[in-house]
Amino acid sequence: MDDSNFYQRVYEYVKLVPLGKVTTYGQIAAAIGRPKASRVVGYALHKNPNPQEIPCHRVVNREGKLTESFAFGGAKEQKRRLEAEGVEVKKNRVDLDRYLFHLW
Repeated sequence: MDDSNFYQRVYEYVKLVPLGKVTTYGQIAAAIGRPKASRVVGYALHKNPNPQEIPCHRVVNREGKLTESFAFGGAKEQKRRLEAEGVEVKKNRVDLDRYLFHLW
């Protein structure tokens, strides 16, 4: 699978995550059929070509942690965007038991 096709699939899965929910890099990678490619998912989101339509701020790591390398302003901006959608963030972490959206 070439990177551009992989990236497009990442973006399509991220678009499925509803307002007020999050998913993880690993869940997206697994949904695409490449469960060990969570870092590539992160790279694809860093290159997000359309942040208005692809809500990459709704993607966190497997522990619910926000990312310092969030492409559009770091963890502080990711936190602001998530909280604006009703997601509670404590110590730069989201409670996955409460906010995780399952892609499958």
